[in-house]
Amino acid sequence: MVFAHSVQGQDREKWELLADHLQAVGSTAAQFASSFGAEAAAQCMGLFHDIGKCSDAYQAYIRQPQGDALRGPDHSTAGAREAVEAFGPLWGRLLAYGIAGHHSGLMDSGKLDERLAKALEDYVGWQAHTGIRPYKADLVSMGVGQGANTIDKSFSVAFLARMLFSCLVDADFLETERFYAASRGEAAPPRGGVFGQPHLDRIRAHLAAKRNASTDLNRLRGEILDHATSKAALEPGLFTLTVPTGGGKTLTSLSFAAEHAIHHELRRIIYVIPFTSIIEQTAQVFRDDVRLGDDVLEHHSNFDWDRYAPGSGTDEETEGADGGAKLRRDAENWNAPLIVTTSVQFFESLFAARTSRARKLHNIAGSVIILDEVQSLPVHLLRPCLAAIDELAKNYGASVVLCTATQPALRTQDGALPPKTENGPPEGLDIPEERELAPDPKKLYDRLKRVAVDWSREPVGDEAIAARFAKSPQMLCIVNSRAHARELFEMLRDQGQAGAVHLSTLMCARHRRKVLDQLRKDLKEGQPVRLVSTSLIEAGVDIDFPEVWRAATGLASIAQAAGRCNREAEAEGLGRTVVFEPTGHKVPPMIEAFYTAARPVLRDHQEDVLELDAINEFYKQLYWNQGFKALDRARLPDGERLAIIPAIRAGTPKCNFPFASVAQAFRMIDDTMVPVIIPYDGRAEDAIRSLRHAPVPPAGVQRVLQQYVALVPRNARASLLSAGAAEMIRPDDYGDRFVVLSQTRSGDRPELYDEDLGLRLDADPTARSSESNILS
Repeated sequence: MVFAHSVQGQDREKWELLADHLQAVGSTAAQFASSFGAEAAAQCMGLFHDIGKCSDAYQAYIRQPQGDALRGPDHSTAGAREAVEAFGPLWGRLLAYGIAGHHSGLMDSGKLDERLAKALEDYVGWQAHTGIRPYKADLVSMGVGQGANTIDKSFSVAFLARMLFSCLVDADFLETERFYAASRGEAAPPRGGVFGQPHLDRIRAHLAAKRNASTDLNRLRGEILDHATSKAALEPGLFTLTVPTGGGKTLTSLSFAAEHAIHHELRRIIYVIPFTSIIEQTAQVFRDDVRLGDDVLEHHSNFDWDRYAPGSGTDEETEGADGGAKLRRDAENWNAPLIVTTSVQFFESLFAARTSRARKLHNIAGSVIILDEVQSLPVHLLRPCLAAIDELAKNYGASVVLCTATQPALRTQDGALPPKTENGPPEGLDIPEERELAPDPKKLYDRLKRVAVDWSREPVGDEAIAARFAKSPQMLCIVNSRAHARELFEMLRDQGQAGAVHLSTLMCARHRRKVLDQLRKDLKEGQPVRLVSTSLIEAGVDIDFPEVWRAATGLASIAQAAGRCNREAEAEGLGRTVVFEPTGHKVPPMIEAFYTAARPVLRDHQEDVLELDAINEFYKQLYWNQGFKALDRARLPDGERLAIIPAIRAGTPKCNFPFASVAQAFRMIDDTMVPVIIPYDGRAEDAIRSLRHAPVPPAGVQRVLQQYVALVPRNARASLLSAGAAEMIRPDDYGDRFVVLSQTRSGDRPELYDEDLGLRLDADPTARSSESNILS
């Protein structure tokens, strides 16, 4: 008998036969791939993936005590080799990437060649276990999809390989999980679900209860919502939703997505948001206000799984004995009706090589995807991101809604993206005007206008800003670095200005949340609030000031800053937002290109710099100034640049794809910062204590600690460690994953952590220099 999995302590007749495992994985993988018409290919991958376990060496290994606890002899290369033999050097190779990498991850073509050429243990007789023969090329000769990718036609083949890999990996995980549960006499643990009529009914009920025509603003929000949902019957594909701040964009997009999903039998809604602060707010609205409960999967680094576990004693506790464990399982493969996640998690998964990140991809097919604040897509990865968006819409049955107040001119007709060739047409997505979900965005902008933007042509010093603060008891000033935010705040504090407050990422998330809650209360009660913040306040934070000042930046960030001004339309006339160049502080290199593109627009559109034509002109300046190649400039860990789409195109003719290199290079956020854990309160200290003493990091502790992290330059953290101001927890076990600020205290806080400013780095001149370029 040939086994796939052993069960320690049980007779061999209860072990899993290889034939049973291969056929179960093949069947499940085919089911997963049915949403994009690749059942045959996925089934073949499932049937071939473990045929190397036929070898005498593997069967001897699995019969040893604890033999199945480790991988043992190579058992994945054999299936990859046989796939190439059966289906040829192109289709077979396409399958081979996923088969060879179903444990280790997708690899570059050179590594695959090494694997295919290596000496293997004899796995004779494998055909008897797969259940299908003879193997014919027509099993995998389906097309790569009906639609040619607008950004680059060659993108489709590599993307299909990723999707098939996802189907195989998830099927293998789930079927193995199911077998071991059965071996214990248990049912497989509950997982997931799809979006259905009961979810739509709850959304409709919430919107009906919320609908209020008592004010002009509420009537307008109702018009926007009704117009968007009236288009739910349009065929799946690409959409735009252009709604200014205050227009009810979140609930409008949710309503459209729900109606559209039910009408077209799409499986789930995926809400993609760039900032964790918006994610937490949005997920809470969906979970609590809309009453979708634990059918909402919130997946991001700051999510506190333990908060939703049985016995947590919180209001958010989920029902049933499974609680947070089910949420963790659903996060593994996004098998949930409604997912709220980050742009980083979404897009990096689409280009991932690791099994743990890629297994969710097949569940993105056949979904409604809301890309909120789509203008935040990083310029250096814009073309790969657009190619992935277009591929999902064209060939994987997904509908993608580009949702923002400031559409980043990504359509072909916007004429903003530079052409591939000198005399070619501008690049962009093909989204016809009728697929805009908002009613007449230009008129809508005029009706929702709440802010006038002034541009100060002369540089402005901190003394002048402080003087303006003195005259304006409720005012916000957003600056471009943490160092500048600290200096300006300290000037206000030294002057004794009432209500002076500071926000930056040198304060841990738990601390920032506490400060923001108090700010909202003070603003509502009419107390003085003079807030100095970095750009983190622009990330969808629901807060409202009558006057906002914004240091020089791009137009999209200016619009975000203006969204914190007169947000509830309570000011007489328009609120005031002032854009200025700060004296003594250079524009940081990472936003210099954005301000360079904004300057001519600020000059030429003085009457209204945020109207839609001005926004379009800004993006045209931004993209054309940087040039076509700058829109695809990923960076490998060694600093070498990698143009992702050309690399994929070059490998397409012979299926020589650099999957692992692309995954390493595709980073939405440049990873120049490292975490320092702040023992801010008792909950943080309990989590740190468990890290010190538990044999392995306890479940949930790492996610709890995400809420107590301050991000600092790597050299600043090294300085803290060398000075004894921070320590690594169990470096022999964890390396440098857990660095904690020392417990030396001054009052109720570690002495280097200030209640007003957060982590104090200004004593280290090296760190201070680095900090001057850190935006949040």
